[in-house]
Amino acid sequence: MHREPETDSVAFDFRELGERERYKLMIGTIVPRPIALVTTVDPQGRVNAAPFSFFNCLSADPPIVALGVENHADMSFKDTALNIRLTEVFTVNIVSHAIAEGMHLCAADFPPGADEVAASGFTAVPGVKVASPWIKEAPAAFECRRHLTLELGKSRQIILGEIVYAHYRSDVVDTERLRIDPARLDAIARLGGSTCATIRDRFDMPTPSFAEWSSRPGQSEDIG
Repeated sequence: MHREPETDSVAFDFRELGERERYKLMIGTIVPRPIALVTTVDPQGRVNAAPFSFFNCLSADPPIVALGVENHADMSFKDTALNIRLTEVFTVNIVSHAIAEGMHLCAADFPPGADEVAASGFTAVPGVKVASPWIKEAPAAFECRRHLTLELGKSRQIILGEIVYAHYRSDVVDTERLRIDPARLDAIARLGGSTCATIRDRFDMPTPSFAEWSSRPGQSEDIG
């Protein structure tokens, strides 16, 4: 850590920090992070479910989502990464506040082959376009095919998936305007440590045009 008295701040050289130290700073700062409850199947058809907060959308054309999946301590693949590697498909279930407790149980260290979906009280519904099921209780779910996997050293993979089919609870989406009701989606997000947050406290902030900004008193003088 380096103190910067002239700016009343502290700084960290990430090259001098250990993996765990970098992890703690990043997950506590890059917030809120959406949570993907990912369902996969192994080649024997056994269902696995696991939550990941290293998750987001990266592109709409093609429609790409990304998962950051860490390997086990011995560098072997977690069930999610192994199943995606073997089957090329997975499903991202969006986690609402109503299913948060079940999602959290899916993070427990179940033995390989255990059915986390059933243990968590969820209902697995067969996928339409992919072999992995989606969770009926989720407000939305994306069926995905693996697009690309990036190996980041020995410890982590970034899995890019192309959305090929989407499921929504009928009250969540306006099917005419394709607008999602955030209150009915009621998604939760991950903060640092074990802390999560809801999206119930919201505000609108439209982006102004340059003409609107420059018409404000005194603004035109600032840009010469």
